[in-house]
Amino acid sequence: EPKDFFSFVSDTDIKELEDVFGLNGQVEHKLNFLKKNVSKDIKLVLIAHSIGCYITLEMMKRASELQVLRSVLLFPTIERMAQSPQGKLMTPLLCKLRYALYMPVYLLSFLPEGVKASLVRFALRGMKTCDESSITTSINLFSVDCIANILYMASQEMMKVVERDSTTIKQNLKKLIFYYGTGDSWCPQHYYDEIKMDFPDGDIRLCEKGLRHAFVLDASKEMAAMITDWLQDDLTKL
Repeated sequence: EPKDFFSFVSDTDIKELEDVFGLNGQVEHKLNFLKKNVSKDIKLVLIAHSIGCYITLEMMKRASELQVLRSVLLFPTIERMAQSPQGKLMTPLLCKLRYALYMPVYLLSFLPEGVKASLVRFALRGMKTCDESSITTSINLFSVDCIANILYMASQEMMKVVERDSTTIKQNLKKLIFYYGTGDSWCPQHYYDEIKMDFPDGDIRLCEKGLRHAFVLDASKEMAAMITDWLQDDLTKL
């Protein structure tokens, strides 16, 4: 008798999950959400970005009975993060110096909301267009607790996201869409070249629009329109 696809997830409340802000804890968090809120016979479309792509592949690996119709993996950081150009720059900071960032963030948290918004706008000044929701969301980062959790998980990513899980990709290849950037310093183009070579029959695409890794800052509507187009055939079959 096949095991229930959520049997490996305990009934423990989310707050009690071990290391919930770590990489493994985040995988369990998403699976626990599905267990509590989604019937197991519901077909799923999973859309993930960056480290969310690693989490999505882990979900598909651990719960192979999930009714996943399609998984869209955008700018996927699923391998060699510390060896990527951005990873080489950030790993020492994230793994050895992250505690040094807490005090500046703590001091900045006392600034008035208007000053925080001005600082965020200054930091994002190079963008042609910037969604106002990005400003609001960024202001929420002026919190030591929030930054501590972000930096902790990021440090785990540098240490744990090393080898691409080609076995899970092979087992689910027909369900996956990969979308790589041409100038992405977290998953550079040669990562795309290599996975394309390893899986020539996979739906593995290279961005032709020059979108950045953090596309949510200035191209979220454009990306949403593309994904909607990609999924039309899948959704009409339901």
